[in-house]
Amino acid sequence: MKGNKITKLLSLALTFALLLSLAACGDSSNASGSAARSSTAAGDTTSGDKKITVGVNPVPHAEILENAVKSVLAQQGWELEVVVFQDYVLPNTSLEEGELDANYFQTLGYMNTQNEENGLHLAAVAGVHIEPMGIYSQKYKALSELPDGAEIGVPNDTDNMTRGLELLVQKGLLNSLGSFGSDPNVTAESLTDDKEANPHGYKITTLEAASLPLSLPDLAAAAINGNYAIGAELPSNYPALDIEDFDEETTVRRTNFVVVKQGNEDSEKTKALVAAIQSDAVKDYIESTYKGAVIPSFIDAK
Repeated sequence: MKGNKITKLLSLALTFALLLSLAACGDSSNASGSAARSSTAAGDTTSGDKKITVGVNPVPHAEILENAVKSVLAQQGWELEVVVFQDYVLPNTSLEEGELDANYFQTLGYMNTQNEENGLHLAAVAGVHIEPMGIYSQKYKALSELPDGAEIGVPNDTDNMTRGLELLVQKGLLNSLGSFGSDPNVTAESLTDDKEANPHGYKITTLEAASLPLSLPDLAAAAINGNYAIGAELPSNYPALDIEDFDEETTVRRTNFVVVKQGNEDSEKTKALVAAIQSDAVKDYIESTYKGAVIPSFIDAK
């Protein structure tokens, strides 16, 4: 009897051990299968990542992406996500941290300064547009219609004041800047009485750049920055009488570029974005929508 009991116990032990072994094999097989499926899924996500996320400022950058670039990319099977920022800092730090694939809002000078001062690693890949300063009027349809003594507004901050006065010279309203810029006692208003520089006796008035569109009804004309002109819907209602001309140096300096993190200049996403944003469809949209307040500048990064 004892022998039979021992035999039965051994048999039960072997059976239990066999069941455990089979269970372990089954778990291992399932785990391997799950891991394989997870790996495949992750691979599919990577290879199937067709979304491009771009950080922008609202006008005109977001409008250009939403209304023109998005449809061009969609035709190539890409989804465009536009993230709008109200400042100039977060679009770059977000790109640096990998939260964006690209951004589009800045000039080369600004990007280079941010790289140097804040230790960023950003690279420009494609020029898109320039927001030129233009001469606007609600009273006249051409520069030739401006009467002698007409009041012309220019921005009152140093950089844009000089830019505005140079625009007046460029378009023949002033002969020169006279001593402005070389004599600290000569102001923009002083040019009103400089008969050599200002033979038509135009009254030069300086105002805050942002307020010029609001003051336009009281002026014969004004030199207005592109972003403020767009914000006031001047291009649609009162197209610029003329806009800045650019040489090679100023074209590069004034152009807004698509920017990526260094190392991604030749990625599939970057190439797709650049091809779309520099397409004929986008060029046509910029020209027809902004009527000179924004002009295409499809140049390569240098």
